[in-house]
Amino acid sequence: MRLNFLRGSKSKIAGLLLCCFSWPLQAHNPLQSDGATYWAALLAVVMLGVFWLLYSVGSLLRSPSLWQALLFHSSVLLCAFAVIGPLDEWAETSASAHMVQHMLFMVVIPPMWALSRPLAQFAATGSWGRALWQRLLKIAGYPLSLAYLHAAMVWFWHTPRFYVLALEHPWWHLVEHMCFIISAAMLWWAILNCNERNRSWALLALLFTLMQTGFLGAILTFADSLLYYPTHQLADQQLAGLLMWVPGGLPYLLAAAWLGYRWLNSVAANHQQR
Repeated sequence: MRLNFLRGSKSKIAGLLLCCFSWPLQAHNPLQSDGATYWAALLAVVMLGVFWLLYSVGSLLRSPSLWQALLFHSSVLLCAFAVIGPLDEWAETSASAHMVQHMLFMVVIPPMWALSRPLAQFAATGSWGRALWQRLLKIAGYPLSLAYLHAAMVWFWHTPRFYVLALEHPWWHLVEHMCFIISAAMLWWAILNCNERNRSWALLALLFTLMQTGFLGAILTFADSLLYYPTHQLADQQLAGLLMWVPGGLPYLLAAAWLGYRWLNSVAANHQQR
């Protein structure tokens, strides 16, 4: 009876997810475009679909908790909205919409993935999955190095030349999004799943990322001329910088407060044991 209930629940969840996926496709369907825009969008949809399908299959073999499953599926829907929804169309003409898209890829979707802890589900799909995640977990033991890597991605794609390149060429736009989301996902995993040995490095990685993204946001906010696209508006560019500087910094501050709280608790527990 419990098995039938679980199967029924999973079928309902799958139906809900399909409905949610159909909304952004109906609102702004990149598959109705042509040329490179069509093929880049199609590849993004396929990669996201395979990513979600592997997790769903793994969930049948190794069930996650309800809140972990909700976090993961919600993050996939957000990613679909950012990649193939109306936000992607708005980002072509608005610097602030483009920044919202970037913030989703850097400070919203990746920490949701990290908190959902999906490695068990991906590893359940086969030995190749376990081999891949074991290598990634080794890299996650170096949060400050991952913070440097993520910073390099952020600054590289926010230089005027490469920002415009990504805006004008769909394939480079896809590469830009992958650079953001992969480097951010590895960084957030290293931070939110750190142990006592590298907790201090995780805190340092958070503070470094907060400072460098805040500095870039301040540059955009206080710039008195357009730095990127001539058709953008200066006020819109300044709003984009403000979004990166203030709302974009809140997840880092919250994560730092959480890590600091855990650190103080562990110190207090060790002191009581002595």
